[in-house]
Formats: sequence, structure tokens, C-alpha cells
Amino acid sequence: MSETSAPALPRRVFVLGATGTIGQATVRALVARGHHVVCLVRPKAGAGGKLSAGDVAAALPGAELRFGDVTDPASLARDGFRGERFDVLLSCLASRTGTPKDAWAIDHRAHVAALAAAQAAGVTQMVLLSAICVQRPLLTFQKAKLAFEAELIDSGLTYSIVRATAFFKSLSGQIERVRRGKPFLLFGDGTLTACKPISDDDLGRYLAACIDLPERHNRILPIGGPGPAITPREQGERLFALLGREPRFTSVPVKLLDTIIAVLGTLGRVVPALADKAELARIGRYYATESMLVLDPATGRYDAAATPSTGTETLFDFYAKAVRGEASVDRGDHAVF
Repeated sequence: MSETSAPALPRRVFVLGATGTIGQATVRALVARGHHVVCLVRPKAGAGGKLSAGDVAAALPGAELRFGDVTDPASLARDGFRGERFDVLLSCLASRTGTPKDAWAIDHRAHVAALAAAQAAGVTQMVLLSAICVQRPLLTFQKAKLAFEAELIDSGLTYSIVRATAFFKSLSGQIERVRRGKPFLLFGDGTLTACKPISDDDLGRYLAACIDLPERHNRILPIGGPGPAITPREQGERLFALLGREPRFTSVPVKLLDTIIAVLGTLGRVVPALADKAELARIGRYYATESMLVLDPATGRYDAAATPSTGTETLFDFYAKAVRGEASVDRGDHAVF
């Protein structure tokens, strides 16, 4: 069965995190496959709560919307599952900031509560969108994700844990900067890291197909987009070429991030808000120095050849559309620069 063919048996699928761009793409793929899709969303959804109920309905055609609070177990049962039976729980839910409070509340506790409510509703399968960066867990949100992954594996449900690589929206923040004539910012020389970016629609189709493909059951599944791994310098070079300009780069030393982290970490012991800023700086440093590829545990090195690919759209295809005004860059909280 291909990722675009309809399943032999449509399922009742309960979806979390449906209002993000990946969530919307996943709902589209589920509906296209003939599943009955129910999404639990906040009354004011989206980054900053800017989406009204009407906006959400327009973004998720073909799905049934229910409004509630995923962080409240009572709301999950009352407003979400409503005493009905479901077959599959699919989650694209993730903490928006990655700070400790947000990470443990969303990446772990909200998922634990949803898993319990889903099991009470008869769910026997879960598809979880995780992240490839949990292979080397140095950050709080990575540890929170891993803690829930372990609980899901031990739950007895059939599971598919999808560890996706970099997203287009995370790598598109400098399009307007370069268009305005500014240099492309790099950490170091721009070759410290590499990734195989995946589009929302390609990832959405992959997640939806996990329900029906036995080879993806009870497995941890790293996945990237099509084509070879690319470095930040290559991203910048292609962006300048699409704009018809000579490449211009500005290098940001990684040691500068280390200094910022040290200062904020020290001040954060006195001012709690600065502790969160220190964690955000740690997240920035992580992505500046770690590749979003499969990690070889034997060598400790990232392996592009071992990183599976899916889909048809490349990051450079997306850049070309954005430069032509045919695609918008909705990064939400997925910004590095």
C-alpha cells in the first residue's frame, strides 16, 4: 500500500496538534485516505491564539472539530473523547518554546493524559510525531519527549514514533532578510551541520500512512525529505542564486552563544525569566552545532546515508516558490534567526 492510497479499513482517528502547519497537513492526508478524523483544538488556536473557531474549521476541512484543553485530563475526556470509541490516537502536538515548564507540560504530561484517555476510549494504536534531535538529549524538551516515548512503548498499544528531521519553516527565516539585501547568517563557516529537510505535506502523508503500514508498527522511524543532506551554507548559496545575487555571509561564532548561555544561566539563578532565556540560548546552540540526521551510536557521528527519505518536495523547491511569492513562510515559534 502506498502513502497516498486509501486504507482497506477507514479508522476513527483522534488528532492532537492539528492546527500547526504539520498538523493541518496530516489531517488533510488522513481525510484523503478516508479516515473519520476528530481534532481536539483550543478555542483560540495557533501561535499566539490568533486562530478563531472559523479559521480552524477553514484550515481543517473534512475533520470534526472539538474544543477543549489538552493539558486538562477532564477536558480531554469530556470535550474530546466524549465517551466514544476510537481506533487511533495521532499526535503532532509539541511544546511551543521548549522551555522546561512548557516541555514537561506538553511534550510529556499532556501526552500521558491523552494516552490514558485514548486507552479508555478503546484506542489500540498511536502515531507520535517526535523529533530526530532526541538521539542526543542535552535539552529539557528532548528529555520530556523521550520520557513519553518510553511510556508509549510500554503501554501495549501498537505505536509508530516518527522522528522527523528539519522542517521547511525552521529553515526559511532568512528569505526576507536576504531579499532586503542583508547577508545570510551562519554559525561558524556554515558547514558544522547538515539536515534532510521535509515538507509539511510529505511528513503529513508519512504520518497518516503509518496507521496502515505494518512495517512501520512498533518502530522508531527517523525520516527526512528527498535529496542529499544540505548544510546552512548551501541553503544560503541557493537562496542568493534564486534571487540573482552574489552570496554574502556573516559568521556568528559559536563561542558567542556559549558566553550568552553562561551569563543568562548565572543571572537565571536570581531571575527565573532569565533561566528560560538561557534554555532558549541552549536550544539555539544545539541546532547550530548538531546535525538533524541519524546518529551512528558506534561512531557518535551523524550519517546522512543512514537517514531515510520520503516525499517529493525539497527545501530548494520551497525556496523557489517563496521567492516567487507562491508560498508563505509561517514559522510560528520555529525560528532560529
